[in-house]
Amino acid sequence: VQLQASGGGLVQAGDSLRLSCATSGRTLSNYGWFRQAPGKEREFVAGINWSGGSTSHADPVKGRFTISRDIAKNTVYLQMNSLKLEDTAVYYCAASGRALYFRPDRLADYGYWGQGTQVTVSS
Repeated sequence: VQLQASGGGLVQAGDSLRLSCATSGRTLSNYGWFRQAPGKEREFVAGINWSGGSTSHADPVKGRFTISRDIAKNTVYLQMNSLKLEDTAVYYCAASGRALYFRPDRLADYGYWGQGTQVTVSS
């Protein structure tokens, strides 16, 4: 399983950005986006079940970010709207093959990680 994240960049507060995570190899059951700001721990942003499409989003991004997937393209997206300064971080996509007691916001449940893409929001 390989994950390739892309789409990051430098934007102004209030702008939008869409991140992509291209997946290859076998398809796993759940995918997620996490982020890590300088000096902070990696935190959950959003997760999606690959087959059913059910999603979850962290409270700080609810109503602004949307996770989705394109099964035909084997790609997971993170649409980010109304970006804020505090959204600045390296964003990572992750995949989990865990079926039992899976929690989308639990970092340890993900066994595969992409390389990260930098998102910088300026004022």
